[in-house]
Amino acid sequence: MNSLEEKRKSIEGLKPFRLVKHLSLSSLMVILVCTLIISGFISQKAKEILLHKSEQYALLVAENLNHQVFFQFTLPTLITEGQIRLSRESQSERLDKVVRNTIHGFDVDRVNIYSAEQILTYSTEPETTGSRGDLGEVFERALKGESVSVLAGEDESFFLLPWKRTSQKQLKTYLPMWEERPLSWKRGKILGVFEITQDITRDYKIIQRFQLIVALSFMLFVSILFAAIFIIARRAERIIGQRAAERIRLEEQLHQTERLAALGEMIAGVSHEIRNPLGIIRSTAEMLHNRAESERQKRFTSIIVEEATRLNGILTEFLDFARPKTLKPSYCRLEEVVERNLKMLEAEFQKLGVVVHKDYHTRDYCMEADFDLLYRAFVNLFANALQSMPEGGTLSVRTGLVNGKNGSPAEVELRIEDTGHGIPGDVMKKIFNPFFTTREKGSGLGLAIVQSIIDSHHGMIEVESEEQKGTTMIVRLPLTQPESANQPQEAAG
Repeated sequence: MNSLEEKRKSIEGLKPFRLVKHLSLSSLMVILVCTLIISGFISQKAKEILLHKSEQYALLVAENLNHQVFFQFTLPTLITEGQIRLSRESQSERLDKVVRNTIHGFDVDRVNIYSAEQILTYSTEPETTGSRGDLGEVFERALKGESVSVLAGEDESFFLLPWKRTSQKQLKTYLPMWEERPLSWKRGKILGVFEITQDITRDYKIIQRFQLIVALSFMLFVSILFAAIFIIARRAERIIGQRAAERIRLEEQLHQTERLAALGEMIAGVSHEIRNPLGIIRSTAEMLHNRAESERQKRFTSIIVEEATRLNGILTEFLDFARPKTLKPSYCRLEEVVERNLKMLEAEFQKLGVVVHKDYHTRDYCMEADFDLLYRAFVNLFANALQSMPEGGTLSVRTGLVNGKNGSPAEVELRIEDTGHGIPGDVMKKIFNPFFTTREKGSGLGLAIVQSIIDSHHGMIEVESEEQKGTTMIVRLPLTQPESANQPQEAAG
């Protein structure tokens, strides 16, 4: 239930950010589509400019061609021969010479001249001369004096972007052929139609290349922007997740503290009520034991004394748990506290066949702490390690300096690692709960008292364990207590 509640809180903490992330990604997709459309629009405008330029170029060629053909071929031929018959080889050759001399130097592929009846009377490719054209509306518009251009080999496009390209692009421009009036800017009678064909493949490829560059540039820009936002979003999501988890941990710690405070008050009251009559029972049993005459009576009274002593020890643990931890800080070295614990338990290590490995690295750094409280806390940790190795094993004790969290000053760290049976996963979450124990004897307050002492020192305790491989208890303590932060953090041991 607690796990589900934590997940729910974590998800609720991330909901606003996820909404922002989705909106950002959606906006990027909209920007990508819009940029593709804009790039297609820009390219389309460039193509229109190219076509307009080519059409103006064809109009210039047509005007020059019309002038040269009229004055160098039409007018002289009518004067000398009385009529125009292009079936005559001399007239055909003379017209061809005039046309080719005129378009020489111009970027024109082919010139066709149609009569008013849409008969192809002249072509720079003479094989088709004499045939009847089927030009339709464009021819009719040219006969009325308009200029009309048609693009042959146009690409198929999607969203203004080409997706199917043809190999050659030709622009055919149809313009009227008219009579020239000397010394006048007005045009005379329309005699036929010019068809001027330009190969604009090269220019078109430049436009397509420009179009591709624009599209790829926009896509690259949006991709870089997307990647940057994605990386920032992932990092922000991770940070927000960590903060949500930290908030949940602090809330749980606060609730646990409130529960323990209420429980401590109750235990303190009950323990005092029980200790007084228990003391009377024990002293009475000791007196009866001294006056007993038979061995049977002495055995019964000794049982009463023994159990009363055990109950008094449990009450002492209860009171230790319930009693507020008032620190009496002084500068001490972590190794001094640890060494005192190890010496006190030395006989027990030898009895169980436990080998102790020491690895100290705090050098001459001292910390501000209550020596006696830490000693009591570490006794519980070492006792638990010994109880997990009833058939012997290895106990590794390591100390060192570590960096504090969120830029806080350095801390001292103690690692107590055993090779015992380990802690099951379902038990791990409960080991610091008051009165929780997996042993037949014991109050289940040992680790709860340890955590209370470590918390009173503004430190932290963590557990790493794997079944059948052992357990590591990790304790981190600040070098100075917050209310004494202005005092030196380092001193000689």
